[in-house]
Amino acid sequence: LMGCAVTTGFGVINNNARLKIGESIAVFGAGGVGLNIIQGAALVSANPIIAIDIYDHKLKLAKEYGATHTINSSDSDAKEEIYSIVGKQGVDVAVDNTGVVKVIEQAYEITSSVGRTILVGVPKAGDKISIYSLPLHFEKILKGSHGGESNPSADIPRYLSLNQNGNLSFKNMITHRFGLEQINDALAAMRSGDAVKCIIRMN
Repeated sequence: LMGCAVTTGFGVINNNARLKIGESIAVFGAGGVGLNIIQGAALVSANPIIAIDIYDHKLKLAKEYGATHTINSSDSDAKEEIYSIVGKQGVDVAVDNTGVVKVIEQAYEITSSVGRTILVGVPKAGDKISIYSLPLHFEKILKGSHGGESNPSADIPRYLSLNQNGNLSFKNMITHRFGLEQINDALAAMRSGDAVKCIIRMN
């Protein structure tokens, strides 16, 4: 978890979004990275913290990690649900973890005219997004994240200390464990959405 999901998630909050106390955030995709973005947002007292996913079991975990609202976008209009929570001005920060073009476009659209859209997920090669770019000439920000711009040698010890002090939790984040000979089963569990994070036993 420390090798990617935690450092990326917290790095998005601290370094990319620079989320402030009381700012609103929408997180598209509540997998390993998304859950840690939500947890990081809760640690800085963001409000509201909106988790969007297509799997109810991941949204349930998002609540445990600090989401104030959850939206299953497979059976509701995520954009309208978000507007009903924060108003038509949109959120201060939107983060996409999916890499799905339509989701990226929606994340940008529901970000306020002075907000930040952070892209963690990467679209498939050749896929292109279509956005209204004028707000970028003023205060709106669209940027990609490279592992949350984290510094593992400095960040990981701090996060471990928070965990040991009970201020940071990884409970239920690892949902599946496999032996190396079951690697294809692990990949299938991730692709199906059943797993949040998998552990592969190398022995």
